[in-house]
Amino acid sequence: MAQRGRPLGVGVSDEAGLVQRAARGDRVAFERFYRLTSPWLVVRLRRRCRDEQLVADVMQETYLAVWRAAGRLSGVLTEESGLGWLWTIASRRLVDGFRRQAREGRPVPADAMVAVSAEEALLEQVLDGDVGAAVDGLAPELWAVLRALVLDGLSVKETSRVLDVPEGTVKTRARRARIALGRALS
Repeated sequence: MAQRGRPLGVGVSDEAGLVQRAARGDRVAFERFYRLTSPWLVVRLRRRCRDEQLVADVMQETYLAVWRAAGRLSGVLTEESGLGWLWTIASRRLVDGFRRQAREGRPVPADAMVAVSAEEALLEQVLDGDVGAAVDGLAPELWAVLRALVLDGLSVKETSRVLDVPEGTVKTRARRARIALGRALS
């Protein structure tokens, strides 16, 4: 049975082993990693963007970045999933793509960006009221931690790597953000 939120047939040890082999230059392992994770990733990207060309570009850029960084990532994946890391790369590439289009004078059509999930749709509704004001009052570093942990579903360890801060700092900032939100909402 697949773990919740993971592509069917992909387990942590599968990812770790494939990325470790890819880090040693094993193209077959990298291709298998791509085949296992790319359907999951393209669905997530298409939920955020209707521009098929941009999604294709982001996919290519993302897996190129994974291939180049496989050596640095291989030791990390022995303990937990690389899907959070993969999604972080892809989502950043997507934002870069939107920015690039805007710089080139090709504004992103309003219907090109789509709501991702029920959670994000609910978040948009909630952030219009008191919670939105409370979140707006958070320091950027606290909001970044909450966004990674809650919206992106990353673990503390993955958040630590993505934000390039120690795990203890992630935990402290998450606690400070919850306290600040609690105070603002009471």
